[in-house]
Amino acid sequence: MRFTTFRPPVINIVFGTFYRHHPGGSSIHPNPALFKNLNFTLPSTTESPTHWYIIGPSLSGKTTFLQILSGSHLCFPPSARSYPYLSMDEVPHRLRVPHKAIQYVGFNNDGLASSVTTSAYLSARYESKREDTDFSLRDFLLGNTELNPLKRPPEGGFNPKLFDRVVRDLKLAELLDLPVTFLSNGQGRRARIARALLSTPEVLLLDEPFMGLDPPTVAGLSPLLHGLASRASPRLILSARPQDPIPDWITHLAYLRGDCQIGAIGEKQVVLEKLRQYVREVWNGKSKEDESLPVHNLVHVGRTLTADGIDGEPLMGEKALKASESPIAQDAGVSRNIGEPIVEMNGCKVQYRGKIALGNWVQEIDGKKQEGLSWTVRRGERWGIFGPNGSGKTTIVSLICSDHPQTYSLPMKLFGRSRLPEVGSDQLPLTFWDIQARIGHSSPEIHQHMPRNLTVKEVVANAWADTFRSKAVLDEQAREKIKACLRWFEAELNPEFIKTSKLGSDAQESSDLQWADHYMFGELSFSAQRVALFLRAIIKNPDIVVLDEACSGMDDGVRNRCLLFLEHGETKSYSKNDDGSETIVESDASKSNNVKVGGLNENQALICISHIREEIPDCIREWICLPEANSGLPARFGVSKAPLGRDEKSWRRIWGM
Repeated sequence: MRFTTFRPPVINIVFGTFYRHHPGGSSIHPNPALFKNLNFTLPSTTESPTHWYIIGPSLSGKTTFLQILSGSHLCFPPSARSYPYLSMDEVPHRLRVPHKAIQYVGFNNDGLASSVTTSAYLSARYESKREDTDFSLRDFLLGNTELNPLKRPPEGGFNPKLFDRVVRDLKLAELLDLPVTFLSNGQGRRARIARALLSTPEVLLLDEPFMGLDPPTVAGLSPLLHGLASRASPRLILSARPQDPIPDWITHLAYLRGDCQIGAIGEKQVVLEKLRQYVREVWNGKSKEDESLPVHNLVHVGRTLTADGIDGEPLMGEKALKASESPIAQDAGVSRNIGEPIVEMNGCKVQYRGKIALGNWVQEIDGKKQEGLSWTVRRGERWGIFGPNGSGKTTIVSLICSDHPQTYSLPMKLFGRSRLPEVGSDQLPLTFWDIQARIGHSSPEIHQHMPRNLTVKEVVANAWADTFRSKAVLDEQAREKIKACLRWFEAELNPEFIKTSKLGSDAQESSDLQWADHYMFGELSFSAQRVALFLRAIIKNPDIVVLDEACSGMDDGVRNRCLLFLEHGETKSYSKNDDGSETIVESDASKSNNVKVGGLNENQALICISHIREEIPDCIREWICLPEANSGLPARFGVSKAPLGRDEKSWRRIWGM
């Protein structure tokens, strides 16, 4: 007769309600109850594997939910949340407290780790002079980031086999000797996951781990996480946006409502069927749509992520896709006026200590072969830059924005002028400040360096400032633009915003913007921070708008409103139909001739970087796809006839899929 030893759960929450502040205390900030009467259990045994996926739109509390699991936030009653397994003898002594045993890994652009000093300004990551605190990726992964030689190394010791496997599986082997400040956005994400895995926690909470990774890397990372979860080494809990596919090995789902409450929780198929039934009833008029559980956020849920890519249909099949798609504006297909060149690269090759990071190929230009990247951007053009992580996309942006020191020595011109004096020319070279004033830029790097103690209004107004911390010089037109943007996106930016029946942000009646002077950038959710940086990049109609992963972290609805605002400003808004779909209509501001912020014009160029086709603006037509680093293959160029966000065929051709 076989006996099985009972093993208590790692996390056990029974009818717990949570608060950010004590409900009996006084605070100027709202303090609503979070996840009322929550029941959640994470077993310690692997006999019946339970792999959790926490899904929710922006502001639904995904990060808050993961923090609650790790022991953060006040629990009422206090006994409702416990960690019985951590007191077992088989658990190492160093892991017997939740904050050690349960590790949270987020991607909120605060740097690779709080103990690692990151660059104080954007161009520092590309400079040859290194600081004492610029640790290599190897040191970062091993925890050797302390300047105090007497400080003890991290507990738990070093496992060479685990190190080799994690580095190999996450494709970090060739990057081990690089300073962490050299890593691209996607490489940095993989590095954070690797470091967390090497600390061998009991539970690893990954907050949107697939965000910012290219499609091939996402497909490769999912099986690795599955292997870890299957061995319970560590146990994994992942979060994702509604539009993100669900890994095929996930067994349990928790779908979060927009008010930090649970919409559905349990086994995957049971939850999907419950959500499917809800969508059907709303579409058929049998039940009223819950404002905290909007249908348009649900219809993409249900696609599956496999080792070969994304498979299957969402909850309601093709009808769901059509209902949830952001409609194309009526004038999206009009002919464009292409103007003068404003970015000219004539054989650019970026290299560090003999190692080529960009342009390691031979390109054919007008029948002649030329080494390096040759590329021209003209006024009125809308470019997409694609390629795997580490292929040089952000390096191209740093050259255009003149953050990269090699901009001075490379064969390139910005706005028809060189960075250095030209022989026989009376033109003065462009200064760094001249270039910065003519470019609007939103990226994970900008997000990382933006001071958290600026108010929401100061972040948007920073478009008119010379540096992140200098005072913006504003005229009356600039002030009106800032007010218009804050009103238009109040639902996305104001944590205290009370939803009305209006869809989108076409609500001009709200004139009180005190919240924008009250809330700090660091107090906003990740999605709201991205919206603020997006507005900062486009608000003053710069000559070049650069959007590098600008919409990552936003759910479908927020992203669609941002992209519509990019192209049309206040002139267009969304109108919601009875079946949950949306229609683009003329806005109230346009009808009353009160538009303060317009969309892109023919004198501007747009450059967009994204790994998610739905995050690509409809106006993008021209594209460049960079090859895998050091593959020797040239960059590929093309033009899409249809919006890439809706043209699956063109999107697959770009990625060679």
